[in-house]
Amino acid sequence: MEGLVLEEKDAGDWAYRGEGACNLVLAYTGSSPSFMGKVMRVQKVPRVGSAGRRSPTALSENERVLWKEIDDIVSCPNKEIAAQLYVEHVMSPLLGSKYVDSGMHVLVSREFLESIEKNVLRERPACRVDAAKVDRDCDSALLMSDHSLFPGTLKGVPCISVEIKPKCGFLPCSRFISEGNAVKRIITRFRMHQTLKLHQGEISELSKYNPLDLFSKSKDKIHKAINDLFTTPQNNFRVFLNGSLIFGGLGGGADSTDVVTSEAFEDALKPVIRADSGLCTKNFLQLVSETVYKSGILDQLLEVQKLDNFDIEGAIHAYYDVISESCPVCGELGEEEVSHRYTSLHSIPMDESLKIVKDYLVAATAKDCSLMISFRPRADGDLGSPYNEVHLESTNQTFDYKASFIDLDLKPLKKMGKYYELDKKIVSCYTKMVETEQEADEATSMEAYTTNKDSI
Repeated sequence: MEGLVLEEKDAGDWAYRGEGACNLVLAYTGSSPSFMGKVMRVQKVPRVGSAGRRSPTALSENERVLWKEIDDIVSCPNKEIAAQLYVEHVMSPLLGSKYVDSGMHVLVSREFLESIEKNVLRERPACRVDAAKVDRDCDSALLMSDHSLFPGTLKGVPCISVEIKPKCGFLPCSRFISEGNAVKRIITRFRMHQTLKLHQGEISELSKYNPLDLFSKSKDKIHKAINDLFTTPQNNFRVFLNGSLIFGGLGGGADSTDVVTSEAFEDALKPVIRADSGLCTKNFLQLVSETVYKSGILDQLLEVQKLDNFDIEGAIHAYYDVISESCPVCGELGEEEVSHRYTSLHSIPMDESLKIVKDYLVAATAKDCSLMISFRPRADGDLGSPYNEVHLESTNQTFDYKASFIDLDLKPLKKMGKYYELDKKIVSCYTKMVETEQEADEATSMEAYTTNKDSI
């Protein structure tokens, strides 16, 4: 595709697939062999504070020091290329090249981006539109395989895909977690963050999903996790049929699955899952659970997540040494606590500080990525497929499946401060919620005691 530039006339061939905080995702709907089976990631910029002169390189001066061992990333001219090189050089070796597609770049004109923004505006969630817009100054976009489909097409054979955001699959045990935040060692980050999101009105109900179940290697717990994700998908669980979304939210998520949604999903599954009426969904969720269990694909993801072995409460101190600034966190903490717990972090060699911060950011990518698993029914007696297979006993069907990790974004160094502040908010909100519930329980118990005493 060297020399090819997508122009305004090409924008109509790209349909809105979804979006995250930093990128729009578009699926190709045209007839060009070069783009069939592809999706495109287009960069966004915040609506507030997005103005300013562009840096001659994608990374800040401190980030170039952080990633100094990878020349390609350090010298690349824009963020989109840096993101692609990060996936290629960092995340692919860690997660396995067969599960990671670093993609390639295609040049785009400003008119193409303007037309794309106009075309997809009505499909974007209002909260996403208010927060960010297409970066029209970008001159390239990232082209990747559409992991909701199998390469090539088999006429009449449906393909169904599930996208899961696993989130953090372990409880931190870092010695740098303060005693006041010890709850982090026993309650998952996901559960505590749900409390903050509910408090802020981002969700209408708490999810029952527990990431520890999904990463447990227990077939029963994995099945429970998949069912819980289906019940409250939010933006953590989506399903596609032949590349089109049939369950879950495009860019904002859906809090819970109601009867109407369940019935529509059940009907959509009928071409794929051979089952009695009302049982397609149950069998599909079993298929997903069985594949997660059998493939063991989450094992390596968990290892990458565990590169964060200092927790943000430790890594934040290394961060301020990396950027050569006085540590404000130490200023917030008591002198005794600082000397007891954090002084050692400010006396280590710079290379060790860089490693702590780099490992934390790589782990942050792994905690925020998505897993895409695609299935297609295998014809009876077909032994020539190059793909792995999984057998669904309840329907006596065998499926080809392929798995991929997506959304492996390079996390900006400057977000370290925000990660620390968010961590404080999450723990504080959860702690207050627990205290409020305890006070309510005590008041109810006292009221019951008083009532019983008066009746005697």
